[in-house]
Amino acid sequence: MVERLNGRISDLLQQPRFDSRVDMETSLLNYLKLYNHHIPQRAIAAKTPIQALEE
Repeated sequence: MVERLNGRISDLLQQPRFDSRVDMETSLLNYLKLYNHHIPQRAIAAKTPIQALEE
């Protein structure tokens, strides 16, 4: 799961759309929130990481 997350973050950083460090930081924080709260992971029974932690 960690390798997949790191790969997705790497793909996100390859996109030349950041105007500043703050823009990149905001994009990363938004992606992490999306990943942790809204993207189910097959490795944890199709739950989001937050749902798995809450259980």
